Amino acid sequence: MADPAAARRHDLAYLTPAAWRDHVAGLEDTVLDWADFGRPAIFRRRLCGDPAGAVPLGLPLPPGMGRKRLALSCPPDAIRWVAPPPLLRDARAAAPEAWQTVIDALLSREPAWRCFGSLAWQHLTGLPYLTATSDLDLLIPCPTQADAARLTTALAEIAVEAPMRLDAELLSPAGAGVQWREWMSDAPDLLVKTAEATTLVPREGVFP
Repeated sequence: MADPAAARRHDLAYLTPAAWRDHVAGLEDTVLDWADFGRPAIFRRRLCGDPAGAVPLGLPLPPGMGRKRLALSCPPDAIRWVAPPPLLRDARAAAPEAWQTVIDALLSREPAWRCFGSLAWQHLTGLPYLTATSDLDLLIPCPTQADAARLTTALAEIAVEAPMRLDAELLSPAGAGVQWREWMSDAPDLLVKTAEATTLVPREGVFP
């Protein structure tokens, strides 16, 4: 059994088909066979109405299925394994042709970047999540403040020529995320997201 308590923001949860049907029955008929195809859900922040002891999960649906965001939960033993969001290099094949040059430029700067959002879900499910107005959503691990400065400088250079909007979260070693454009601003306090909350944190406290 996977340990959901060890999951971080953006991590994915894979359930057995039987467990999936047990816990989404009546929620949305169109996703009853979701786990049959090896498709995941995503960990989400706990809500007031979530059952005690249950693992809170979410599922964003593609435009063709209404673009809904489903909230569901399951017992910990229903989760077969937990996985991080996909590497950008693995999701590249699911991206439009017009994005390929930008993705290659990003990977040339840092091959370990991951992605989330529409590109990640299209890669993970094979369903058409991407539209003409989709962003490219990136997760950028930043071990130190110097890494954050270096990688956002590279991202800004690439964004100038990108045909899509680049949206990126800079991730601290503890898993907290800050939006890259906010990091590049002059703001002394930054909006930081964790698994539990979103809070303002002094700039010097975000990265080691």
